[in-house]
Amino acid sequence: MPHEGSLLQTAVIFLLAAVLAVPLAKRLQLGAVIGYLLAGVAIGPQALGLIRDTESVAHISELGVVLLLFIIGLELSPKRLWLMRKSVFGVGTAQVLLTGAVIGAIAWFGFGQSLPAAVVLGLGLALSSTALGLQSLAESKQLNAPHGRLAFAILLFQDIAAIPLIALVPLLAASGPDTSHGDSLQHGLKVFASIAIVIVGGRYLLRPVFRTVARTGLPEVSTATALLVVIGTAWLMEEAGISMALGAFLAGLLLADSEYRHELESQIEPFKGLLLGLFFISVGMGANLSLLLEMPLVLLGLTLLLVAVKLVLLIGVGRLAGGLTSASALRLGMVLAAGGEFAFVVFKLGKDQGLFDTQTYDLLLMTITLSMAITPLLMLGCARALKRPQPTREVPEQYKAIDAGTPRVVIIGMGRMGQIVSRILRAQKIPFIALETSVDAIEMTRMFEQAPVFYGDPLRSEVLHAAKVGEAEYLVITTDDPEVTTRTAERVKRLYPHLKVLARARNRQHVHKLVDVGAEPIRETFYSSLEMTRRALVGLGLSDAQAADRIERFTQHDEEVLVAQGQVRNDRAKVMQTAKEARLELERLFDSDAD
Repeated sequence: MPHEGSLLQTAVIFLLAAVLAVPLAKRLQLGAVIGYLLAGVAIGPQALGLIRDTESVAHISELGVVLLLFIIGLELSPKRLWLMRKSVFGVGTAQVLLTGAVIGAIAWFGFGQSLPAAVVLGLGLALSSTALGLQSLAESKQLNAPHGRLAFAILLFQDIAAIPLIALVPLLAASGPDTSHGDSLQHGLKVFASIAIVIVGGRYLLRPVFRTVARTGLPEVSTATALLVVIGTAWLMEEAGISMALGAFLAGLLLADSEYRHELESQIEPFKGLLLGLFFISVGMGANLSLLLEMPLVLLGLTLLLVAVKLVLLIGVGRLAGGLTSASALRLGMVLAAGGEFAFVVFKLGKDQGLFDTQTYDLLLMTITLSMAITPLLMLGCARALKRPQPTREVPEQYKAIDAGTPRVVIIGMGRMGQIVSRILRAQKIPFIALETSVDAIEMTRMFEQAPVFYGDPLRSEVLHAAKVGEAEYLVITTDDPEVTTRTAERVKRLYPHLKVLARARNRQHVHKLVDVGAEPIRETFYSSLEMTRRALVGLGLSDAQAADRIERFTQHDEEVLVAQGQVRNDRAKVMQTAKEARLELERLFDSDAD
C-alpha cells in the first residue's frame, strides 16, 4: 500500500517535470506538447523511474482529453459552423476520408491488419494534432494566413470526426466472430439510450441548474457544477460502454448557445490545460523506449512513411479543394503531417478492445510521438526554404507608378497612425503622398480615404527618389516594426540630411536609436497615456487646471530623464540608478507642489 506522502510526491514530480521540460522545449521551438512528452519519457519507468504506476496516471489523465472535447463542443455553435461549412465539411471531410482510405489500405494490404483494425488505424492516423498545429500557427503568427485558416478548419473537422471514431471502435471490436447479434443489439440500445438521456437532460435540466447556481454568486459552486456536468456525463457514457469523451463533447455541444458558455469555458480551461498536459506526460511515460534500440530502422521508416503519405495528400487537398498556392499547400502539409493526440486515445481504446496487440500498439505510439517530435523541425526547414520574400498578391501596375506631384509631406506606412495623419493633412489641404508595402492596405485606403497611397519599399533609394522625398519638408514614419522604422529613418537622413523626419517610437530604447540617426521620435503610447491619466485625475477630484499642470510637469520631467538615460544607456546599472533617482525627484516635485 502506498505511503501517505506518495500522492504529494507524485504531484511534485509531475509539476517539476512539466516546469523544466515545457519551457525548454518551447525555447528550442519544439512546442509544449513535445515538452510534455519528453517530461513523461524522463520520469517514466524506462528512464529515471521516478513514477512506475503508469496505468493509474493514464486513467486520471484521460480527463484532460474529456475536458478538451467539452470545450471543443462549447465552441462549435451552429452559426460558427455554418460560416465555415465549406472549409470544415468540404475540405475537412476530403482530407480525413482520403487519408484514412490510403493509410487503411496500406495497413490492410501491406501490413496484414484485419479490416476493423485497418479502418481504425487509417482513420486514427488521418487525424492531426490540434494542440501542436494551432500552437505552431499561433507562435509563427500564421493563423490568419490562407494555410492557417484552412488548417484550423481541417483540425476543427478532425475534432468532430474523432467523436464518432471513438464511439466506432467498440462497435468494430464487437463485430468480431465471437460476438453474438443479440449482444451487439443490446450494446447499441445502451449507447442510444445514454445519448438520449444526455441530450434530453442537457436541453431541459442544465440551463435551470446553472441559473440557480449563478444566483448564489459563489464562483467555487459554479466551478464545481461545471466539473460535475462534464465528469458526470463522461461517467454515464463510460457506464454505457462507450467513450467518456463522447459524453463530454455532447455536453459541450448542448451548452454552445447557452448564456453561460463563456463562464463555463473560463472555469474549465485551467483544469483542461493541466490535465491535458498530464495526458501527454502519461503518453510519454508509456512510450516503449526499448523499441528505439531494438528496431530503430523500422520506427524511422514507419514515421517517415506516415509523414510522407499525409504530406502528399494534404498538399493535394490544399491545392485542389482548398485553392491554396503551392507554397501555402506545402506549409499546410507541414503543420498537419504528424499524428495527433486523438490517435493516442483511439489506439488505446483499440488495444483495450482487442483490435491491436501490444507490440502493434507500442509501434503506433512511438511512430506518432516521433512524427510529432520531427514536425517542428520540418516546419523550421520549410520556413527557411520558403523564406524568400514572395508577395501574397500581385501588385497592380497602377499602385507601382508613383505620381508624386510636389508633396510637402511623405508618409511611410498607412496603418491606423498613418491614416489619421493623412486625414488631417488632407483636411488642411496640405499636399502629401504615402508609401505602403501591403496591397490590402493600399486597396482599403484608396477605397475609403481616396488618399494618394502607392506601393513602394522606403528602404530603396529609387522609390524615395520617385516619391520626391527630397522636395518634401517632412517625412512621417508610422510603421509598427521598430527595426524597419530605424533603418528607414537612417537611410532617409543619409540621402536627404535637410529633411525633417518624425518617426513612431515603440519604447524608450527605440527613442534613443531614432535620435542617434537624426530622427525626431514620437512615442506611440505616451500621449494617449497622459490623456488617460489627466481624465483619471479630474475624476479623482483635481480641477482641470490642476490636472493639466501635473501632466505638464510630468511630461517635462520625463523628457529630461529620457535625455539623461540616453547618455548612459549602455550601462545598465547607471540606467537603473537614473530611473530610481527620477522617481524620487518626481515625488519631491509633486510634494512641493501640494505644499
